[in-house]
Amino acid sequence: MAPSLRTVARRMGLRPLAGSLDPVVRWVAVSELEDPTPFLEGSELLLTTGMRLTGNFSPYVARLVERGVAGLGFGVGLTHDTVPSELVAAATTAGLPLLEVPRETPFIAIGKVVSELLAAEQYEEITRAFAAQGRLTRAALRPEGMNAVIDRLAKEVDGWAALLDETGGVRHATPGARAEDVAADLSPDADGRFPASLAISGPEGQVVVQPLGGGARPRGFFAVGAAHAFSPVTHTVINAAGSLLTLAVERGNAYLEAERRVRAAVLELLLAGAVEQARAILGPLGGGLPEEPVAVLAAAPDALDLLEPHAFTATTAAGLTVAVTAAEAAGRVAAHAGAAGLSGPCSYGELRGALDQARRAFQASDGGLVRFADLAGQGLLALLDPAAAQAFSAAALAPLSRYGSRADLVGSLRAYLASNGHWDAAAQRLGIHRHTLRYRMKRVAELLGRDLDDPGVRAELWIALEASR
Repeated sequence: MAPSLRTVARRMGLRPLAGSLDPVVRWVAVSELEDPTPFLEGSELLLTTGMRLTGNFSPYVARLVERGVAGLGFGVGLTHDTVPSELVAAATTAGLPLLEVPRETPFIAIGKVVSELLAAEQYEEITRAFAAQGRLTRAALRPEGMNAVIDRLAKEVDGWAALLDETGGVRHATPGARAEDVAADLSPDADGRFPASLAISGPEGQVVVQPLGGGARPRGFFAVGAAHAFSPVTHTVINAAGSLLTLAVERGNAYLEAERRVRAAVLELLLAGAVEQARAILGPLGGGLPEEPVAVLAAAPDALDLLEPHAFTATTAAGLTVAVTAAEAAGRVAAHAGAAGLSGPCSYGELRGALDQARRAFQASDGGLVRFADLAGQGLLALLDPAAAQAFSAAALAPLSRYGSRADLVGSLRAYLASNGHWDAAAQRLGIHRHTLRYRMKRVAELLGRDLDDPGVRAELWIALEASR
């Protein structure tokens, strides 16, 4: 904080004549003008000998008060042997601090003292900032890591601090934190950009919110607040904390990505049947594989973060999130995934087939959990890849689709197969004579080059017809 008028007066032996000595002095100005205010910014100690001041001092004093000067120092022994009583009266009435400067005290000496006091203040602020940065750095090295930095930051600013995730959710907060109050402001703009920082001032004090992470999308945020306004030193401390938290976030992300690559390799070993090698690699990471029987859960890529705390989780080359869990715990693990597909119980030797089951069940999911066993009641088509089934259908039925007759051979074939080859029932369904249907089926057999009495041919054609819907 800048030196007070009282400190300057005591250091220089200036005699107070009017007003309070509490105002701070941010500079010293010397002027003999009748109106020096155009050349002042406020908070200066103005020094004058009063050589141009005579008569009514009230307008002069009023201008200084309006400008916000810290005080007026009146040098005696040159123009005036003593400070004019009229000036003392005007300063007293207006509340302007007035000091008598002895003849033997040069104005420049007062300027030097104030300059030294300001320099000492700045040095003290820098020292405090460095000391605070050291304490924050030591906190960052503690096992609690980012949480310890948040706790230390709250003490440094004499307020509160909170660590938030990328959605504004509170990960850690000190007592009295108002993190929820600022979470609503942490939203991207129309271009998807998040605010570089937020500064909120109000009756309850000041709050600063800064993003964490070096990318376009923040990895999280931290908020810090206090009942008082933050000084420049405090802002320096807050920025230092932000740098430490950002480094911790980026370092944690690098470790996490490396660990995920290892788990992806372990999954490949498991699918290849190298279970013991997979266990040996996974052991140093502090994780393990569940005991058999296991089940496989397949989910979208964004489910990775949700499933990692609950099961061995990895990402396939196709981007699918895969979790391997004990079969008896599969339902509880799946509750964290949202849309997902779940295989039946299996051994590690059957893991590849279980992954295929989970993938097929996930493809049939409409937002919830689908078990592979549930697909049995949805027909054979539920087990087929939709794109592959439609391609098969188009190729199988192409000769009928290209047939130039007005007869609907595809519809006739569907009715014939739906009636299990019963001519009368199929003809009645179509509203035609059975002999007409016989002719159409003969034409279908010729165009397809297939025997419609063969059960296998009928099954393939029925699948093709259903896939074409």
